[in-house]
Amino acid sequence: MRIAVFLLVLANLLFFTWSRGHLGSGESNPLRAGEPLRADRIRLVSNDRPPASVREVSALSAEETRREVCAVLSDISQAHADALERLFTEELPTFRRTRTDTPGSIGYWVHIPPFKTRREAESKVAELRNLGVTDYFILSEGGDSFAISLGLFSTRAAAESSLATLRGKGVRSARLGERPRRLAASRIEFLGPEARAGEMRRLIGQVLPQTVPGDCAPGAAGP
Repeated sequence: MRIAVFLLVLANLLFFTWSRGHLGSGESNPLRAGEPLRADRIRLVSNDRPPASVREVSALSAEETRREVCAVLSDISQAHADALERLFTEELPTFRRTRTDTPGSIGYWVHIPPFKTRREAESKVAELRNLGVTDYFILSEGGDSFAISLGLFSTRAAAESSLATLRGKGVRSARLGERPRRLAASRIEFLGPEARAGEMRRLIGQVLPQTVPGDCAPGAAGP
């Protein structure tokens, strides 16, 4: 029993001596109690700031976020403009929009209503020539195909005067009607992050698949 106690005490003494570095079996603990710290050997691994390369990438990302693109659609119908406004409000509100509407204007025309065939219209033209009418045109497209236009006028008074002259020559089938001179149209500028330009073009394509937006005037887009 005494031998076991002696061996235990001896083992503890040897471990204590080794841990203090007095046995020379390994490097001593550099942080032993009482040993001064070497300030010249201390290296600061972080100062709560990201490395320079990370800061450069962050600055580049911020610059890309601030960069803006500007596109414009001109002379589109107001119905298409309304559809684009709704679509961008719902799906891409980050793009600012500037819209300008131009009202249409109404003109007047004196005409002979459409015939069923061109041959019938040409036969009527021959009658007009015999009556001394030389200002006429056969329409070939749209809902008024094979109608005979006898003149376009900006005011109703001018159209009524022409109609009276034609009737004085014996043209009884002529009529006066309204005819749009210029359709109502809209112009929209889209201004938003360059990084989302693809989404902008996609939404425009949904409403106007055959239309390519143009560039805005210089200075309209952001930096």
